Amino acid sequence: MHFSRRAWIASVAAGLLPAAALAAQAKRSAPSRPDDTVDNSTAFKGAIVLDAATGAVIMQDRADYVGPPASVTKLMTFLVVHDRLQHGDLTLQTPVATTAEAAKTGGSQVYLAEKEVFPVEELLFALMIASANDAATALAIHIAGSKGAFVELMNERAKALGMADTVFRSPHGLPPSSRKLSDSDVTSPRDLAKLSLHLLRATDILKYASVHRRTFRPGPKQIDMDNHNNLLGKVAGVDGLKTGFTRGAGFCLAATALRKGRRLIVVTMGSPDSKTRDLKITELLEKGFAKLPPPTPQIVDADVPIKAAPRTSAPAPAAPPPAAKPAGADEPVVKFTMPPKK
Repeated sequence: MHFSRRAWIASVAAGLLPAAALAAQAKRSAPSRPDDTVDNSTAFKGAIVLDAATGAVIMQDRADYVGPPASVTKLMTFLVVHDRLQHGDLTLQTPVATTAEAAKTGGSQVYLAEKEVFPVEELLFALMIASANDAATALAIHIAGSKGAFVELMNERAKALGMADTVFRSPHGLPPSSRKLSDSDVTSPRDLAKLSLHLLRATDILKYASVHRRTFRPGPKQIDMDNHNNLLGKVAGVDGLKTGFTRGAGFCLAATALRKGRRLIVVTMGSPDSKTRDLKITELLEKGFAKLPPPTPQIVDADVPIKAAPRTSAPAPAAPPPAAKPAGADEPVVKFTMPPKK
């Protein structure tokens, strides 16, 4: 039941609402903020923090704000490609030929040329590291025949995940030529957190999202792709997922971090600049981990474990082999005494 503030006050005065209803109404009316001592009104337009093991919301502030996510859209592009890999419709080595439409895609890109061919896996690295819009378009057209048909797959997947505030209109998150919100991709921090949680549980996205730097197209036209996620290698445990920026969307980020076997997902949308976004994500991670309960066997043994990111730097030196044991060292020792001589 919906009450206006005036009607609610009147009903309280009349004693019409039971205590449980009063508590529920007060909870809905109270501001939900990650930190009531910090003014978040200009730091972002919406934010949410999830416990990745349980999916429980740890903190939230305007988590149902709806707006454009910019390149964070590519998380759904990745999922649709992953679904096709799982179904056997293509493999990581399937060659993808760049169409003229993909080659003309603007914004962040790896400068694909028409008829240039790359395997699916290389385009996925370009998608997640360089946020390559041309790679997103090339994958979309290869899989579905057109961007429009691919977007239909994206929206079907969003509906299946319960992303009620989400409508995708592109595979890459670029603003439409009309610059109208009604023509843009739109979603909410809560929906992006749902998507991020599913990706962590059901895919190998961290194989791509955790990589700091990778070479694309080795040779004369080589590109050294640097991950747009500035928190990688700088904030403890951060190993994904995806950044986004357009003028209309502001600076957005769906991030995840793993510490001592516990993982958080933090999403913010609509920050005024990348520094503010990154500082706020870092702050929310610290507060979120502080609020997490100690891990329990039930959480550790969840039906679908959260995948850890692979190493992206040189592994630690191997431990030296144990010293060889003397012969017979593992055999039981039988102690006995000789009887005294008579």
